Amino acid sequence: MADTKIKWGIMAAGGIAGQFVADLAFAQHAEAFAIGSRSLDKAKAFADKFGISRAYGSYEELLADPDVDVVYVATPHPYHKENVLSVLRAGKPVLCEKPFTINASELEEIIGYARANKLFLMEAMWTRFLPPIRKVREWLAEGRIGEIRLVKADFGFRIGWDPEGRLLNPQLGGGALLDAGIYPISFASMVLGANPQQIQSTAHLGETGVDEHFSVLLTYENGVAASLNGAVRLNLGNDAYIHGTHGKIHIPNFLSANAATLYVDGEEPESFTDDREARGYVFEAEAVSKALRAGLKECEEIPLDESLAIMRILDQIRGQWGLRYPSEA
Repeated sequence: MADTKIKWGIMAAGGIAGQFVADLAFAQHAEAFAIGSRSLDKAKAFADKFGISRAYGSYEELLADPDVDVVYVATPHPYHKENVLSVLRAGKPVLCEKPFTINASELEEIIGYARANKLFLMEAMWTRFLPPIRKVREWLAEGRIGEIRLVKADFGFRIGWDPEGRLLNPQLGGGALLDAGIYPISFASMVLGANPQQIQSTAHLGETGVDEHFSVLLTYENGVAASLNGAVRLNLGNDAYIHGTHGKIHIPNFLSANAATLYVDGEEPESFTDDREARGYVFEAEAVSKALRAGLKECEEIPLDESLAIMRILDQIRGQWGLRYPSEA
């Protein structure tokens, strides 16, 4: 790996896989090398579209390729545990699309296997690696807005009514929390930590039994709080705010942030703008390349213990609603 590009294997040929692979074209240290799908025709079509060298009609063939350095798991999240473990058992590092798993117990098993076998594993929380978010972390580390008191973040969109589709189907782990809500909750964890003292939430469970929108209040020491919202049947503002004793930070469309503005009391606003051509997945891919070259087993921007703590928060929130998925029965 030291002298050549990291060769990525892509597990699944859906929409998110296409976005990730399109961004790999902007990477200096990585390339999309092989695609594995449950359909050879679909794999070949995906390979032709993105200029990928090798196409396989099964995940097993992809994992058997000795030239694949790392695998991006882009399957629906109910299959993440099985798929990630299959990659790890093949001895390959893994970047797994969010949410990591359906629940914390599944993630504990995956992390345990990766650590026991000294294999790299990371959740694909791509927002963490965007240049504006990195700048926000710098501002916070410098104490530019004083003591943080409140975080507000929303991510929601309105889909059409499709009870069999992934976002509304309980068999597929549907609902706003795992698909959309993980972003504001992970953002709050980045800023305030993943161990709130209290979790309060409410949700609208729709006709299929999954949450169509929700609100969460995380409370930390000294009254510090995070107010978070997510939805798959409501369009939300999708901005994030961090309020401190000496100012605030505003991140428009924080999920795929292209800009962030710092407001310090008594000073002119300071803005950071990212004019990237890529969508932004390239930054997490390059972070994986860097970690693999350094021989690391996880990434400091989104460590495994934090991913697990976030999943436990999601479990507790769903528990307050009485929402369990069929796979958890």
